[in-house]
Amino acid sequence: MNPLLLSGVFDLAGKVFDKLFPNPQQAAEAKLKMFEMQQAGELKILEAETQLAVGQLKINEVEAASPSLFTSGWRPATGWTCVLGLFYQFVTLPFATFFLALYEIKAVLPSLDLNTLMTLLFGLLGLGAYRTVEKVKGVSK
Repeated sequence: MNPLLLSGVFDLAGKVFDKLFPNPQQAAEAKLKMFEMQQAGELKILEAETQLAVGQLKINEVEAASPSLFTSGWRPATGWTCVLGLFYQFVTLPFATFFLALYEIKAVLPSLDLNTLMTLLFGLLGLGAYRTVEKVKGVSK
């Protein structure tokens, strides 16, 4: 459940407690109990998210250690795809277009969708930078 929705429910419950318990001490105790319940729920959500992240890291580690190229090589293959795409777009295509025009050959070479390619590349570079920071800080090997 969305924690933002829960906070609204707890705020409403605090107002209800003020009405139900005319004694400020009892109202404060009821509010404290509700606050503790809220904190416990948020900690459980955080713990669940942490467990998911740890599970994914274990899967990544097993994939990276696999001798099969199809299991361990998909990340490097994605990186090399970006490199080849950038090489084609910024080196091969301009030179090929120049030589086609020089020899008066009427051909149109396709251009790549750089928005998708750059999104993929920056995601990979960000993960690589994050991994480097982990290594520098000594968090991982």
